[in-house]
Amino acid sequence: MRVSVIGGSSIGSETAAVAEALGERLAERGHVVVCGGLGGVMAAVCRGARSRDGETIGILPTSDRRDANPHVTVPVATGLGHARNALVVMNGDAAVAVDGGSGTLSEIGLALAQGRPVAGLDTHDVEGVEAVGSPAAAVEYVERAAGLD
Repeated sequence: MRVSVIGGSSIGSETAAVAEALGERLAERGHVVVCGGLGGVMAAVCRGARSRDGETIGILPTSDRRDANPHVTVPVATGLGHARNALVVMNGDAAVAVDGGSGTLSEIGLALAQGRPVAGLDTHDVEGVEAVGSPAAAVEYVERAAGLD
């Protein structure tokens, strides 16, 4: 399945390690990562997925595919700015939120409005988001919630 990974664009090394481990786990389980295609959580999750030969789709806010982080295998230029957040979550069967600010919060809301299951790793405390303690638990939750268990 496709899993939208949403999170902060400016993160510390601990959050980067969590996002990278999440990308590794998603790729190992055969899932495609969908994200916003830029830095922070997006770059870390893509780096992890690519380290396991996973596919990564970056839905960019800009109009230039070259703006994607180097670990995106399929960059999609939109020119939509933050409005592209809807496309990020609509192109996943489920979502995992890692850390994040207001952009992540908007993506969580959009994912929930679209009926997507959402796992949260150290992110906003929002009704409908399943708080989990590890990347493995996040993957297990979205697989189960999407009926893949």
